[in-house]
Formats: sequence, C-alpha cells, structure tokens
Amino acid sequence: MSKKFEPITDYDGKSVMVTGGTGSFGHAFVKRVLADYKPRRLIVYSRDELKQFEMARKFDNPAMRFFLGDVRDEGRLRRAMRGVDVVIHAAALKQVPAAEYNPIECIKTNVLGAENIINTAIDAGVKKVVALSTDKAVNPTNLYGATKLCSDKLFTAGNNLSGEGGTVFSVVRYGNVIGSRGSVIPMFKEMAKNGTLPITDERMTRFWLSIDEGVMFVNGCLGMMRGGETFVPKIPSMKIIDLAKTICPDCKFEFIGIRPGEKLHEVMVPRDEARNTLEYSGFYIIKPSFQKWAKDDPMLYLGEKGKAVKDGFEYSSDTNTTWMSPEQLQEVLVE
Repeated sequence: MSKKFEPITDYDGKSVMVTGGTGSFGHAFVKRVLADYKPRRLIVYSRDELKQFEMARKFDNPAMRFFLGDVRDEGRLRRAMRGVDVVIHAAALKQVPAAEYNPIECIKTNVLGAENIINTAIDAGVKKVVALSTDKAVNPTNLYGATKLCSDKLFTAGNNLSGEGGTVFSVVRYGNVIGSRGSVIPMFKEMAKNGTLPITDERMTRFWLSIDEGVMFVNGCLGMMRGGETFVPKIPSMKIIDLAKTICPDCKFEFIGIRPGEKLHEVMVPRDEARNTLEYSGFYIIKPSFQKWAKDDPMLYLGEKGKAVKDGFEYSSDTNTTWMSPEQLQEVLVE
C-alpha cells in the first residue's frame, strides 16, 4: 500500500455511518474499519435487505448496525443519523445506460438524496461527511455524470449552510475501481468464456485504483479535511485494450465503437479548475469557488504545503504520467 493512501482517521469510539453500505466500497470499508479500529457503532444504511442479511452474517461484530432505508427518505435518514459522528456517502445510482433511460430516478437518488444527506447531517450534528464522487462528474456527457457533478456542488456548498463549528463536508473523486461490482473487469471475465470480447475503442483510457486504495484514501481525507475540498488521488491510467489483453490474453476482440454517453478519456481535474487546484505528493485538492480560507493560507496538509498547478493544467487519463502495467494489474487482481 502506497504511503500516500495511509489512513490518518481514528474511528475508535466513534459512531460511523456508510450509505450504500452493502456495495463494493461499503464491504471494503467495513472490513477495514473493523480490522483496524474499535468504533462504537458502524452503521450500514442501504435499501437491500438480502445484502444486509448476508453482510450481517459476514461481519459478526457487536458494533455493527443495519438500517434499511433509502437516501431519498429524509425522515428515515434522520432516525439513522442520530448520534452519528462521521458519514461516508457512497449511495448512488451508477449505471450509465440505466440513468439515461430512467433520468428522474437517477436525479432523485443522486441529487435529491445528496440534499437529504446534507440537511440531515447538519440537523443531527454530524461532525464530518465525505461524499464519494467519480471522474464522470467532470465535464459530464451523460446523466449519471451530470447528477454527480450536481451532488459534488451540493456537498461543497453544504459548508455554507452548516456555518462555523457545524458539520464539515468534503468530496473524494476517483476513477474506476478494480473488481468493484458492475465494473468492466468482472464483465470481461464473464464474456471471456465465449472467446470474444467487445471493445469500444482501442484508444480508450481510464483511471484505476483498487477498492482498498479507495477506502484508505477516503480515510486519509477524513482525517485532514477542512471543508469544501474535492480530493483527487494520483492514480495510474491504463488503456481498456491493454486491460482486456491482460485479463483475457487468448480472446478475440470485437471493436464496437463508443457507446452513448461514454468518453474516450476521463478527466478528474478539468482545465477550468486549474486556478483552484493545489498539488501534493500523493493527491490534488480542488478548493471551493467560495472559500473561507485566507489567500495567504499555507495550505498545509499532512505537513506538506500545496503547490498551485500551472494555468491550463488538466489531470486526464490519456495524459497521465503514471500508467499501470499488466503485471501491476495482475497483482491487484490476486489481492
């Protein structure tokens, strides 16, 4: 594990809640917290009773609590958040085609659900909230990305609502998660049984990180957040075609073209945000447009002073300076 992803958050004795907690991130987060800390309560909030039942059997710990509920239901959130210290908001509708076909449902969960989390956290006196974002929220070309951009803006602005000494909100944005439920890797493995893999475009690139790295980065951001930041980890890129060759070296490839709403490359820090972006050894921080921080603030995080990026800077998966090799991918897949 890279030092840049070492957690500095202490969950001992805390009441912690993760929305969408039965998903891939939720499983990895719960496993990590129970292994490294002794929380007073660890609340899994989700709407799938079967997955909660299975998760309760897997994590038999007296700190565990399971709340059935939807982020669309503000009343249920108020009940679940009573006495909670930290919230990790991972719940979202994430499938791009489904969001295009069911736009209002995606908006209700990803946008109105974000508003519910913000209002409830402030009223419940939650100390910190971190919302998980995606590279698809940058210059979005599909509805899912647009809802996540809106969600990011809501959480950043949540600090203006909570006021001094109130709930602190920040956003963590990263790329594709290796091995997560619904990601391209499990899909490729299943399709490989037929001997042929559909590839959109051989030039297509994406950012990649492991589930555990995502959890560790979130934990680190919780420990150093001041409010309003968007944290972006420095992670490697990889071409989809190279990923496919690594997973299924004996398969034939069928090039089908880019699907509606897809991009050739993903961006995590857009050019228009360069003026608000600071670089650190392991990550970038995008400062909020309406910031309470003084202009002469040294911006020390983890004892390191941030460096302003150059004008016109863009953190894109195709121009990234760090690339994942097939050997590195294989190492992550067997972890």
